[in-house]
Amino acid sequence: MDTTSLPVLLAFASLLLGVLAVVIFAYVVVPKRRRAKAKAEAAEAPAPVVAPTPPPAEEPPPAPAKRTGKVKQHSLFVIFNQPDVTTDERLTEWLRGKGAHYDAIKKVFLIDGQQASNPITVANAFPPGEMPDLLRGETHEPIRGVSLLVKPPLHKRRNQQMHVYVELAKEMNETFSGDMLDADREPATEATYAQIIG
Repeated sequence: MDTTSLPVLLAFASLLLGVLAVVIFAYVVVPKRRRAKAKAEAAEAPAPVVAPTPPPAEEPPPAPAKRTGKVKQHSLFVIFNQPDVTTDERLTEWLRGKGAHYDAIKKVFLIDGQQASNPITVANAFPPGEMPDLLRGETHEPIRGVSLLVKPPLHKRRNQQMHVYVELAKEMNETFSGDMLDADREPATEATYAQIIG
């Protein structure tokens, strides 16, 4: 074996190992990351709305509230029954009527309510997060539902914004004849609103 064949053989072997590493990465690591990302997105997306079943003849005693710890943010979802262009137009007018302003960085609408320092956020529910700037006529797919978000007050006596939040959610639900869901994707009830108001 001469002196030049050993470096050539080592270079060829390292090239072969590099190609093998790329193949393993492409067929093992990338699909795992995609599955993990899809799983995370599926966990964030609201569950499909199912027609409510009639209540049983005897109601069991009400279960204690699911959320016992401190809530970082209250969430309510209004799912539109028949989203189309007219729904978007009505949503645009509703936002204008509430004095909403568009946050171009977060791509959501903010409604000041009683506390401008803690605004109520109106975000897209499908996919979660970003809303088009409806007030400027930005083109988009019809909006199928919205998320209403607000942070709870630090002190319970300062919960005026929670009253505004609940009233806005109820009004939006009535205006758009939608399905109102709580943070657990369950139908919102008066108990849900009472828990938010505190």
